[in-house]
Amino acid sequence: MIKQDCNMKDFKPKTFKDDQKKATVFLGLCKGCGLCIENCPQKGIIFSKKDVGVYSTPSVEFDLKRCQNCKICENICPDCAIKIEKK
Repeated sequence: MIKQDCNMKDFKPKTFKDDQKKATVFLGLCKGCGLCIENCPQKGIIFSKKDVGVYSTPSVEFDLKRCQNCKICENICPDCAIKIEKK
């Protein structure tokens, strides 16, 4: 059996943070499906114009001024590519 060491850094995290919250998108997991964008009640997530995900599709970016820390995006992501944390 081959054991592989998997570290979250392998998934290329990109972090957006302010004084109250932190949103991390793991670019190596994000396939650009847009479910997080469609389901964000505050419309605080958009497709990135510069970062790409696992299939070279656009990844997402967060507008933390709009984010209410509801974690809908984290829960709806089918690939666990989003992590939302309160500071």
